[in-house]
Amino acid sequence: MLATWKGLAMRAVAVTALGGPGVLRVVERPDPVAGPGEILVRVRAAAVHPADMAARVGRIPGGPVEPPFLLGWDFAGDVVAVGDGVTEHRPGSQVAGMVPWYLTRGAVGAYAEFLVAKRDWLVAVPDELDAAEAATVGLNALTARQALEMLSPASGSAVPASGSTILVTGASGGVGGFAAQLAVRAGHRVLAVASSDDEEWVRGLGVAEVVPRSADLSQLGPVPAVLDAVPVGASAAATVADGGKLVTTRPVPPLDPPRGVRQETVLVQLDPPMLAELMTEVATGRLRTRVAASLPLAEAAHAHRLVEAGRLRGKIILMP
Repeated sequence: MLATWKGLAMRAVAVTALGGPGVLRVVERPDPVAGPGEILVRVRAAAVHPADMAARVGRIPGGPVEPPFLLGWDFAGDVVAVGDGVTEHRPGSQVAGMVPWYLTRGAVGAYAEFLVAKRDWLVAVPDELDAAEAATVGLNALTARQALEMLSPASGSAVPASGSTILVTGASGGVGGFAAQLAVRAGHRVLAVASSDDEEWVRGLGVAEVVPRSADLSQLGPVPAVLDAVPVGASAAATVADGGKLVTTRPVPPLDPPRGVRQETVLVQLDPPMLAELMTEVATGRLRTRVAASLPLAEAAHAHRLVEAGRLRGKIILMP
């Protein structure tokens, strides 16, 4: 039997035109309904990512999406209803997950009071984790873990060979912060680039060396593996040893000369078992995350301005 939710029209944040933060508007959308294999979630927290800014201005792979469309990758909340065939979640349970925005392209977004998720978009949230913290995990932690897998010298290995030196840019941020911690735990020597005045937090992740953002990264090389999580581009690429590996979170110009460097861009993939593992590790304190501020849904434009201004210590969370 299909369970549904019928209430007032939900509020969501839509991009009404491509442009600056002012194009974000709170709109009303019809009540969503969970179909077969789907879960209706009341969103309690949604993370604001740089990827949302890129979509808002139309600078995304595959070209811009025609407005109006919704924004938001990461969410946490509680299950309202489930569709036929869903047995792993039940109404009232706490969940968190990631909208695969590169697939939905704004048809579904986390900046909303409700969303309908496919079953492989979300996982259960441990009791120790609140909604705001849970909403910081999906996109960033999955990207970090999958980027480290791409740096691996052997197919199927979780990370590069134990004891390798890895340079991680953006270690003050979401992807870089998770990547630095995961690499340290795997036994690597991590050189972590930190934002100004954030060196202490990055040092607390257990890295071997904290590198100021103002440093000339080319002087650190050669390094066998680089995760350019910002990405900063040429200066990070210059540190890669001949025959080494470079993974970036957005496409950057290829090395010239290539020097035998394997250069790849990570595009996050849905992986419920991996997400569940990462969520548990954050809940138990094995992985650290940060929330800079929580704002009402109606302040989405202000949230975008804060992210664009930089110097944040953690994620901005929208609370519908």
